[in-house]
Amino acid sequence: MGHRGILVTGGAGYIGSHTVLQLRERGERVVVLDDLSTGFREAVLDTPLVVGNVGDTALVARLLAEHEVDTVMHFAAHTIVPESVADPLKYYRNNTCATRSLLESCALGGVRQFVFSSTAAVYGIPEGAYADEATPTAPINPYGTSKLMSEWMLRDLSAASALRHVSLRYFNVAGSDPRGRIGQSTRKATLLVKVACEAAVGKRPHVSVYGTDYATADGTGVRDYIHVEDLARAHLDALAYLRAGGPSETLNCGYGHGFSVREVLASVARVSGRALDVREEPRRAGDPPQLIARADRIRARLGWRPALDDLDTIVRTTLAWERRLAETPWG
Repeated sequence: MGHRGILVTGGAGYIGSHTVLQLRERGERVVVLDDLSTGFREAVLDTPLVVGNVGDTALVARLLAEHEVDTVMHFAAHTIVPESVADPLKYYRNNTCATRSLLESCALGGVRQFVFSSTAAVYGIPEGAYADEATPTAPINPYGTSKLMSEWMLRDLSAASALRHVSLRYFNVAGSDPRGRIGQSTRKATLLVKVACEAAVGKRPHVSVYGTDYATADGTGVRDYIHVEDLARAHLDALAYLRAGGPSETLNCGYGHGFSVREVLASVARVSGRALDVREEPRRAGDPPQLIARADRIRARLGWRPALDDLDTIVRTTLAWERRLAETPWG
């Protein structure tokens, strides 16, 4: 292929591991850096894995040189919103300060392309249901703020150097590898589709619905759910875009339409053939009634075309993975 190496930070985690798998299937030279605080050795399969922290500048410098890296895909981060509120400095240390150290290593090591795992949490609670890339950023928790600060550092470094980047703002990621090789194995998960599928296989006794009085069709919150395989493909499309000389970009990653909490739970019950024990709870502070991506820009800039835009498919692949984990847990 002729391309140089790709360093994937957080590549043993949920989204990172799916991206690594697609990169390897394309014949790319990949090395994973992960501290395994939330990731799993099993998730990288046969990809070279170095256990360490992205803030370790000496380690990163060695990896960049040894593997002739010219591209970094940066997934490593803490991602639990309530935890970020309770322990904000943990998030600024790991998500922001470690990213700053990584970027310094990249600048010194001659990295030319950088794909960053950002989040729709940078928007906070936007007016209306939809957010596009021009929607004002106003994060309401340290997780969103830590990611936005990293976006700013990338923007400024790109303006001052030869490095170009794509920041991908994820909406609600769900699903697992359709072939069942890897999946979301996060302990104490908080994402709705996984939580509901855990309940469907008996791992949880019930599912809580937080807020049933929103101004939506059925009173529950509406979100834009994107299959992890389509999201991983967006990273490969971002890489192709940068390799072709594309300028730095910030892009939403979502399907452009949403499903309510009740619609997701109905899909899980339908696909699993099992009724769920659903508990209705009060609203959680800071939850917007609806949050849906306007995702025209990523299609126009990257030529990204999702292949798994179907709620039952998202649920089916998640459920298959939960059944596998019930038989052979990871970690």
